[in-house]
Amino acid sequence: MRILIQRVSRASVTVDGESVAAIGRGFLALVGATHGDSAATAARLAAKTARLRIFEDAAGLMNLALADVGGEVLAVSQFTLYADARRGNRPSFTDAARPAQGEAVYGAFVEALRAAGVPVQTGVFGARMLVDLVNDGPVTILLEA
Repeated sequence: MRILIQRVSRASVTVDGESVAAIGRGFLALVGATHGDSAATAARLAAKTARLRIFEDAAGLMNLALADVGGEVLAVSQFTLYADARRGNRPSFTDAARPAQGEAVYGAFVEALRAAGVPVQTGVFGARMLVDLVNDGPVTILLEA
């Protein structure tokens, strides 16, 4: 499982011209699953995401987590995190989980974040989404299991 975390001042998702989710300060979490991932994998990375200290404290150091700043998460499914472009010019996606498994793992990640008390908005699994964000920093962190 791969979670690409972007610290944002705001982020939103639009599907078919309709806004489906929006957050203020927090994380845009692009969520990708591979074949061996499960709800347990998702729970481990959700816990890591909830505790990730990448917000600045009064001294300007990255010491604060989502809960410390009243942050939110916008979770967006992203099978292309498992693209393999080492050969040729057209990426292969064979390492990405099949849609049913990917949706289950993505759902488990979202539910584990919510269980940890994190406010979560979501994109629409499998939809063509337009994601708008203001990356704060920029700060981008890749979590992998």
